[in-house]
Amino acid sequence: MTNLSFLQQHYPALYRFVMEEEGRIELGLSDHADSFAGAYDLSGTVYQGSANYASLEDALMDLNAGIQAWFEKLGI
Repeated sequence: MTNLSFLQQHYPALYRFVMEEEGRIELGLSDHADSFAGAYDLSGTVYQGSANYASLEDALMDLNAGIQAWFEKLGI
C-alpha cells in the first residue's frame, strides 16, 4: 500500500481537500494559532481543531471529520 492510498483509505476528506480542492493543512503548535491542527483554503480557515490531541492520529482523524463536515455544509 502506498502512502497516498493509505491517506485515501483512512482520511478521504483530508486527502481530497489537499489533493483536489487546493487546500492545505497545518499540524503543530504555533504562536499564531490556538489549535494544533487546522485546514485552510484560498478563502481562509476551513477548520481549526483542538489545542491538544492525545496522538497525531487523533489530530488527523479530527481534521478529516472537520473537513468532511465542511464539504457537507457546502454540498460537495
